[in-house]
Amino acid sequence: MGSRRSHRRYGRVTGILGLVVVSTGSAAAHGAALGASSQETVAVPTWLFLVTGGAAIGASFLLASLVTDRALIAAVHDWRRRVLIPGESLLASVLSLVGVVGLLWVFVVGVVGPQRGASNAAVLLVWVGWWAGFTMSTYLVGSVWPALNPWRTVADSLPSLDRLYPDRLGAWPSVVGLLALIWIEVVSPVAGDPRTLAAVVAGYTVVTLSGAIAYGPDRWFETVDPIARVFRYYGRLAPLSREGGSIRLRLPGTALSETRLVDGFDEVGFVIALVWATTYDGFVATPAWESAATPIVDAGVPPLLLYLVVLVAGYLLFVGVYLLGTRYSRRLAGTYLSTATLARRFAPPLLAIAAGYHLAHYLEYFLSLAPSLVATATTPLALRESVPVLVLPGWFDAVALASVLLGHVLAIWTAHAVAFDSFPGRLQAIRSQYPYTVVMVLYTVSSLFIVSQPTVEPPFV
Repeated sequence: MGSRRSHRRYGRVTGILGLVVVSTGSAAAHGAALGASSQETVAVPTWLFLVTGGAAIGASFLLASLVTDRALIAAVHDWRRRVLIPGESLLASVLSLVGVVGLLWVFVVGVVGPQRGASNAAVLLVWVGWWAGFTMSTYLVGSVWPALNPWRTVADSLPSLDRLYPDRLGAWPSVVGLLALIWIEVVSPVAGDPRTLAAVVAGYTVVTLSGAIAYGPDRWFETVDPIARVFRYYGRLAPLSREGGSIRLRLPGTALSETRLVDGFDEVGFVIALVWATTYDGFVATPAWESAATPIVDAGVPPLLLYLVVLVAGYLLFVGVYLLGTRYSRRLAGTYLSTATLARRFAPPLLAIAAGYHLAHYLEYFLSLAPSLVATATTPLALRESVPVLVLPGWFDAVALASVLLGHVLAIWTAHAVAFDSFPGRLQAIRSQYPYTVVMVLYTVSSLFIVSQPTVEPPFV
C-alpha cells in the first residue's frame, strides 16, 4: 500500500554499500582523475548497475556458504536477552486507546478537514505516520500492533457468534485482501482524497468487525485480517519480540529461521504477496510502466482492468518463480523432504526482501513529509496554503539502494541457516541454496530496476 508517491528523483545516487557510485534512469557515476581539480560525469549503463546488484547477492551467497559450522549458526540465531520495560501493561492500555482515537481521527478529519491531501492530517497520518513510519518501526524495532490495533480493541468489546471458520479457506482470504487493498490504493484517489480515504477506512472497519463478530476476534485477526498478518510477519524481523510473556532482544532477522513460522502453502502465498505488493506499488509509478501501459490502454483495454490483471499476473509469476526454485532445490539437495515442506521452510527469509524494499520505498518519503504531518496535526481542521517539507541531500538516495541489497543479503543468510537446520549434510545444505539464490537475484534485479526509475503518478487512473 503506497502512500502518495515519494518525490524521489534519482538523478545522482552515490554508492551501493560503498562499492559503486550510481545514478538511476541512466545511472550517472561521478569520478575524478588523480590529481585533477575538476570532475567529469561518466555514464554507467543501467544494465551494468543491475548486474552489479545481482552480483552482490551472488557474492553474499558465496560468503554465507563459507560458514558451515552448525554450532556457530545456531549460536547466532539462538542468542536472546531479556528486556525489562517498566509499566508494560499500562503501555499496552495506552496504545489501545491511541489506536482507537487515531481511527476516529481519520474519520472526522477525513470528512470535515481540508479536502486537499497535502494539508489533511488524516491523509498524512495514514500514509506517512502509519503505513510508512509505523511499519518501518515494526521490522526495525518491534511490533506493537496487537496492542495498537483499533479494530481488535473494538472487536474484543463486542459479542461474538464464534461460528466455525472454514478451514479449507486457510489464510487465502488475507492474500486476496492484501492484493485488493493494493489495487484500491493504486487505482483510486484514496491516497490523496480525504473523504475517499475515510470511506475506504469505514468500509474496512465494517468488514473487519463483522468478520470478528462472526468468527471470533482470535480467529479473524490470526487468519483473515491482512493488516494484522502484515505486522505479525514484519515483527518477526525485529530485534524486540514478545516471547514467553516477556520482551526479548535478539539479532535482527534471526527469528525467520524458526520452523513453525509458516505452516501452510496459504501462508507461503501471503509472504509472497507481501513481497509482490510493494514491488507492484513501485512498478506502476515508473516511466517504464507508463510506456508499457499506453499502447494497451490506447487499444481499448480499461485501465482499471489492466491494473488488476497485472497485479494478479505479477503475483502468480512471483509464486511460480518461487515454486520452480523450490523444486530445483529439492532435486539438487537429494532430500526426502517434500516440495511443499521446503516451500514452507524457505518462505520466511523472503520477508527480509519485503522489508528491505519497503524501507527503500518509504524512508525518504517518511522523512520528507514528517514535518507536514506534525504541522497539520496541530491544526487539523485548518486549510494550510503550504506545509513544511524536509529536503534531503542527494546522497540520501543511496540509502534506498542499500536497503534493497541489505534486505536480500539478510534473506540469503537466513535461508542459509534454514538449509543447515533442514539438511543433515553440509553439501546438501549448500546445494539446496543454488536455486533460491537465483530466485533472490531475480527479485533483487527487479527491485533495483524499480528503485532506479524516476517516480511518476500511475497513469490513466
